[in-house]
Amino acid sequence: MKLLTVNFLTCAVKACKTSAASFPLHFQDAELERRELEYNPTFLQNILPRLEWDAILTIAAELGFTNLPASKPEGQPETEEEQQVMRSVHTLLLETEVTEGKMVCGNCGHEYKIKEGIANFLLPNHLGKVSFRDPLPDVFGDADRSFVLV
Repeated sequence: MKLLTVNFLTCAVKACKTSAASFPLHFQDAELERRELEYNPTFLQNILPRLEWDAILTIAAELGFTNLPASKPEGQPETEEEQQVMRSVHTLLLETEVTEGKMVCGNCGHEYKIKEGIANFLLPNHLGKVSFRDPLPDVFGDADRSFVLV
């Protein structure tokens, strides 16, 4: 899972929807992998306005990336230093992937496991709302009740 993705994720537990502590999700026991990609300054220029920079800085610091500036880069990079900052952002957001570990909600503490680069956001039944329906017609000869998650 690319680190860029985390900037768009929040805890799926209903009680956390209104809590500021549910974003960003915090990594624990993260195994990182770097996969080099062609540098694409146009993509970065278009995605930067959509990023919550404070969340990016939090995630970066937790994973040991401390070379990002305190304020979000804006405009076209003109100096060599600004271009280096953009390349660092590219490396962090697009080339760095979490392959194993978990993300933890800062509000409720729920853990979302990451396996082979894929985060599992399915909630267990006790965190989802269960709604029981009337039994379905006994078409197949078994009178089993059914339920659905809402």
